[in-house]
Amino acid sequence: MSCYSRLKKSLEGALKLPLNSRTKYVLISDWHRGCGTSNDNFLKNQSLYSAALSYYYRAGYTYIELGDGDELWENRSTKQIIEAHSDVFSLLARFHGQKRLYMLYGNHDIVKRKHKTAVRNYSAYPCCCANNPHLENRPLFPGIRFYPGILLEPDSDARLSPVFLTHGHQADLFNSTLWRISRFLVRYVWKPLERYGVLDPTSAAKNYSRKTKTERRLQRFAERENLTLIAGHTHRPMLSGSDSHYCNCGSCVHPYCITCLEIEHMRIRLIKWSLAAKPDMSLYVTRTVLAGPISL
Repeated sequence: MSCYSRLKKSLEGALKLPLNSRTKYVLISDWHRGCGTSNDNFLKNQSLYSAALSYYYRAGYTYIELGDGDELWENRSTKQIIEAHSDVFSLLARFHGQKRLYMLYGNHDIVKRKHKTAVRNYSAYPCCCANNPHLENRPLFPGIRFYPGILLEPDSDARLSPVFLTHGHQADLFNSTLWRISRFLVRYVWKPLERYGVLDPTSAAKNYSRKTKTERRLQRFAERENLTLIAGHTHRPMLSGSDSHYCNCGSCVHPYCITCLEIEHMRIRLIKWSLAAKPDMSLYVTRTVLAGPISL
């Protein structure tokens, strides 16, 4: 199956959501949540992410995760990941309870595409209550489904192109069709070598040449289908007024920051969340607009 065919299949299987002047979406990709060990790339930015998530919950945004939320190539146990980041999952559960949570699967958590696996692993999470020091299971995402893509469709303005959200691994043969081979290499070869600074050459996020080729394929698909495509996968944030067909959320595992995209009032912004210092030397979490707003 070709790159175009894989992306087309994701587009045809996409969940359709409205896009209008009242909808507010925050798009975040590539958490790579681990088990809290030294290989957990998300751990260093967990506090930043929690602050950002609380902001979007209070501001009434609908949260859309564009895949690779959980690092299920390096780790086998979803339960251990949820336990390690139970505070973050409890925030996401609040989004889900208000029907403001949608999730896609990427290559590193592609096993989520099986509905039985999703229901078994994401229906509840362990939590300590104030009056009970022992862990007990609470509802997490009951009835959750993980999609290959989401299509944001303009309600009334026929001049606007739809916005297709997908992870982006479909444009990369090793991370789509051959994902089982890539998972084996990551789990048993590159994960141990990562401790010594050896980067995974099959990763689109760590290999500059593969990253660029993947982005060009995604851009060509968007142009051919006459839509705006928003992806993650390459970890390289992108929003440009000169290229209205392709955007990228970036990731939550950048050094010292996380990036995301906000869609509000039919406009899109690229956002960075990071730590900053006040004059009295105390630290705080800051939200910075890197690009936009740009009209869709």
